[in-house]
Amino acid sequence: MYTIGTHMSIAGGLAKTAENVVKMNADTMQIFSRNPRGSSYKTYLPEEIERFQKIRKDHAFGPVLAHAPYTMNLASATEKTYEFACTVIREDIRRMDELQIENLVFHPGSHTGIGEEAGIANIIRGLDQAITGSENITVLLETMSGKGTEIGYRFEQLKEIRDGVQHPERIGICLDTCHVFAAGYDIVHNLDGVLEEFDRILGLPLLRAVHLNDSMMPFDSRKDRHAVIGGGEIGLEALLNVMRHPKLKDLPFYLETPLDDAGHKDEIARLKEYLGETRSEHI
Repeated sequence: MYTIGTHMSIAGGLAKTAENVVKMNADTMQIFSRNPRGSSYKTYLPEEIERFQKIRKDHAFGPVLAHAPYTMNLASATEKTYEFACTVIREDIRRMDELQIENLVFHPGSHTGIGEEAGIANIIRGLDQAITGSENITVLLETMSGKGTEIGYRFEQLKEIRDGVQHPERIGICLDTCHVFAAGYDIVHNLDGVLEEFDRILGLPLLRAVHLNDSMMPFDSRKDRHAVIGGGEIGLEALLNVMRHPKLKDLPFYLETPLDDAGHKDEIARLKEYLGETRSEHI
């Protein structure tokens, strides 16, 4: 049984979002932890949180994934930018943990000229001020495409971050298929080799989630442009191979493809049909 969800808007609230997930015949969801391009966030009333928890329990949701905002750059040397990032990651770890969300993923950041080592040191320092070690939530470093001065496009960089923090047990990895392909990891022709490299450097048990996206840009382009499943340079069969792989098939898969809810519902249905799963209609 595969766990497949998609990124969802929480404009209508957490409970409404969970209801929409059920209507889409999805098995889980990804949400933004706050405004993805700002700093504001909603405070949910206890009744709504209770409804949200009931829906995901009644419908056996897989792990829910929260995504930190794009405006957060923990690698930055600019004091105002860095302090904002530290505040956001600290607040969002606490807030998402209180909502019993299993994982919080974030883009490690861009060093903007100070160099990878200095950027990584900033990321480590930012995580250390945010993670107490008593949380239940796992903070996931996302694999990146390597555009500009982005950190996280090599597995070695993610290992250096995790190895440097005070609570590495609270740090995992989210693999984005579009990003790793654009970064030069050939998941189309050498998926086994990529996974062997991941296992050697990081360890496959650290892999907690997969962002399932096709890529508009070619292999090793170092450019991040998501495409619908089967509509890009990776292709449908290679992405199905990712999902079917014995080392990955039990992980939760989250779509971040450029579609609305109706499009994502169709995309999830097609994936389940290709994977041999029987469609079931949730009311």
